[in-house]
Parts: sequence; structure tokens; C-alpha cells
Amino acid sequence: MTPIIKVIIPAYNEQNSIANVIHDIPKIVDEVIVISNNSTDNTEINAKNAGATVLSENRKGYGYACLKGMEYIAKQETKPEIIVFLDGDYSDYPEQLLELIYPITNNNIDFVIGARVKKLRENGSMTPQQVFGNWLATFLMKLFFGAKFTDLGPFRAIKYDKLLALKMEDKTYGWTVEMQLKALKQKLSYIEIPVKYRNRIGVSKVSGTVKGSIFAGVKILGWIFKYSFK
Repeated sequence: MTPIIKVIIPAYNEQNSIANVIHDIPKIVDEVIVISNNSTDNTEINAKNAGATVLSENRKGYGYACLKGMEYIAKQETKPEIIVFLDGDYSDYPEQLLELIYPITNNNIDFVIGARVKKLRENGSMTPQQVFGNWLATFLMKLFFGAKFTDLGPFRAIKYDKLLALKMEDKTYGWTVEMQLKALKQKLSYIEIPVKYRNRIGVSKVSGTVKGSIFAGVKILGWIFKYSFK
């Protein structure tokens, strides 16, 4: 029996990439949900035309957008078995969703991260601050919690009931690391799958600016230290 899979895509001004992302998502997916995070361009109309359900979240923040998608799903009569999170900038390869859900559907793994390994990354697709930030965050998680994570990649799949149990709360840049820390705390089974990564379409709203990089770094480290001393 094929599981019900929903994809949540936070998007802020991704008019040039969002349709590509949606079109490359495998047909096994039951519903693609794009959350326009205060977009001022044609992100919403392009997403709708590509066949996605489009929601609007005017409070700016990656976590706010993800939470909006989860609220929408919670109100549906039929709940999914798997939730996949994916960015709207076309840096990931949506067709690799099949590889991410395989450990869940076949090996009963709770949580899968798409790890952006160096050999599969296009040159320039991750900034030096992103590479360093990922290394530092995963090193600290290994040090404090014995974690085996190597990346905070946004392309990830998780069982819906396990996601609800995490009681996610971060509204901005700490969403990905919060999910990984809580997965460790709740002893979810997890695995990383190497994924390809290319240069995004458009400019990054986080790593593309000094302010965004600093805020993201502070938020991520804040979550790690908060959990390490709990």
C-alpha cells in the first residue's frame, strides 16, 4: 500500500524556480504545499499554475512557513504517513524524494536527512559560511549527543506522527537544527542519504547576506546549547 506523502515547501520570492521544483517532484506525492512567506513576486501564481496548494504566511521566517503548512495538514480529514520538507529555490533535486522516503517505507526509519555531501555538490552551491556552519553544528551535536549527522540539509523526510511528537516551535532559522535535536532527544531512528546539490536560482535570503548568516548561526548554536544543558 502506497503511503500518503505531503511535501511542504516554504518559499519567499521564488517565482523563477518554484515551478521547476514542483514539476520535478515524483507523482507518488499526494499533495505539494507551497507556503508563500510574504512573497512580493509571482511565486504564488506560478506555484498554483504548477499544481501546488498555495498558502500564505505573512510573518517572515522559515519556521513560520513550515508551521503554517503543518497547521493546514492537521485540519485535513485524511492524514499523511510521511512529510517531506523541500526548499523552493531548485538547489535540491526533487526527484531524489524517492531515495529519501525509501528508508521510511522499507526499513521503518523515522527520519531521513538529505546530506549535501561535497562530491555531489556543484561548485559554489554552498557558501563558505554554510559549509563551516554545518560542520560546527554537526560537530557540536556529535560532541554533546553522540549524533551521526553531517548536515542540516533542508531536504528531509519524516513520519508524520513523529513530526507531531517533536512539537516544533522555531519560527525562523533554527527550524532544521531544532528538528534534528528533538529527534535525538526523542531517540528517533534516523539516517542520512547523500543528495546532489546545485546552485540555486536567485539569491539566498539567509546565506546570501551577512545579516542572514549571522542570525542563522546564532539561532542554530542557541538551540544546540539550549539542549546540551537541559
